Amino acid sequence: MIRLFNTHKIRKTEELSGKLWNFTPMEKGYQDKKCKVMIPGCLENLPGFGNYRGWAAYETEFEGGGNIRLEFKGVSHFAKIYVDDKNVAEHYGSYTPFAVCIKALEPGKHKLVVLVDNAFREEYALDMPNDYMSYGGISRGVVMEMIPDLYIKYVHVTPLHKNAGNWIINIEVMCENLSDEEVEADLQIELAGAVYLQKGQHFSPGENLLQIKNMEIPNAETWAPENPILYMLEAKLYGNGKILDDWIDRTGFRTVEVNEKDILLNGKPLRIKGFCRHEDHPQYGCALPAQAIAYDLQMIRDLGANSVRTSHYPNDELFLDLCDEMGILVWEENHARGIEEVRMKNPYFEPQCEQVIREMITEHYNHPSIYIWGILNECGSETEYGRICYRAQYELIRSLDSSRPATSASCKFNADICQDLPDVCSWNIYPYWYDERSAEQMARDVLTWVRTEGNGAGKPFLVSEIGAGGIYAFRDMAHDIWSEDLQAEILGKQLTELLAYEDCVGMYIWQFCDVRVSRIDWAMRRPKSRNNKGVVDEYRRPKMAYQVVKDIFHQFSDYR
Repeated sequence: MIRLFNTHKIRKTEELSGKLWNFTPMEKGYQDKKCKVMIPGCLENLPGFGNYRGWAAYETEFEGGGNIRLEFKGVSHFAKIYVDDKNVAEHYGSYTPFAVCIKALEPGKHKLVVLVDNAFREEYALDMPNDYMSYGGISRGVVMEMIPDLYIKYVHVTPLHKNAGNWIINIEVMCENLSDEEVEADLQIELAGAVYLQKGQHFSPGENLLQIKNMEIPNAETWAPENPILYMLEAKLYGNGKILDDWIDRTGFRTVEVNEKDILLNGKPLRIKGFCRHEDHPQYGCALPAQAIAYDLQMIRDLGANSVRTSHYPNDELFLDLCDEMGILVWEENHARGIEEVRMKNPYFEPQCEQVIREMITEHYNHPSIYIWGILNECGSETEYGRICYRAQYELIRSLDSSRPATSASCKFNADICQDLPDVCSWNIYPYWYDERSAEQMARDVLTWVRTEGNGAGKPFLVSEIGAGGIYAFRDMAHDIWSEDLQAEILGKQLTELLAYEDCVGMYIWQFCDVRVSRIDWAMRRPKSRNNKGVVDEYRRPKMAYQVVKDIFHQFSDYR
């Protein structure tokens, strides 16, 4: 499954995932373990491959001809794409989609081979042993499309404001002309009952960006957590009296703004009651099927939460589709966690971060559930070189999307020199767990410093991580460390104090579920080789903290 709805009616497509591919491990000692594997999937979840690092080959066939577009929603970490033994594309980036167009392919059956490398290498600056598992393989969907010379790459909808019951929006349409000559075509946009038609548009070879300013959408409803109304968006190209191509997405109309103390959704101040969540499951790794994702979100809703932070990378678009439908707000962030200055100076680091940002925003722009973009969790924001990276990435986000705020989660207490750059100041704090101070005192101390010495005055304050560890089924009358009893006690105090603190717009609990950590560097620090701060364990079994969080979250509305 690629999306929760069909993205084309005219363009011929075939999903290449959702079936078995031939799998060949290429590292020493594994060559005799060829098999068939289901795609999408993580190779570490195959029997005998739990700690595999290195190259592997995935192979399948597809049938088509003419101009072919192959889209990969996620391949980790590095991919080389071969069609009929010809290298047609390479891509680094585990959590963002990429596509390759092959012109004038001979009609018939064709061999597709994807070489995947999940090793940790210097040239893969964003992937390293970490406090979560860096899985490898074709972990998200794959689709083959047959496209004309002129086709639609994407359409972006930006809601501006509501006027007398009608939404006013801007639209950007990106088309690509694969031919060497100018093409004339008509463009039609249909959205929420409104139709826009531009006749006789000329498309030069290469990419062509069309802009539609201040389009009026009559009587459209507003998207909100309590009213997650979505509308289908259809773009079509016509030429010589016939339809050439179509492109379908889904969106909703809402606005996000910030003032000096609040994050405003449709003009109303939000109260964030959220969870950080990794894409991780004992059976599926990071390649969770839609049913498993939906189950996670149903539990999150049951807990009374209204938001999810995609720590620490862009998520599968199926997750975003479900959040759109369920009215769950999303903080989506680029792929960088705990990377200090010395690793940020890796010459690959900044280009790869910026590539993730471009791919994330371009592909996920239309999701109304995404209310904020995040970058660089706990990276070198206390250093001058780190500040250069933070500034460049914030500037890039704002050039790609000025309709949403941006933030970054910091833990550089009394040292961060980047608090003037984000729209929202976000901090990871662990009172009663790593720090002896109360939650209110710790939040007050951080915010006082941010507003006085940290150059972050005049911005909302958000707690981006808070929580405590607890191992499932470990009960202790003395509330010893790692017991469910202590975790429940600490979370109860943290949430009660923070939700009563007026200067804090909300918090994200670290985290929803326990997750596997890297064997290198991290397993010895984490009992069971898991980050055990979930309110449910890796199998989604609730801990004592589940009911504590649920009782507290349900006492507070989604707005302040």
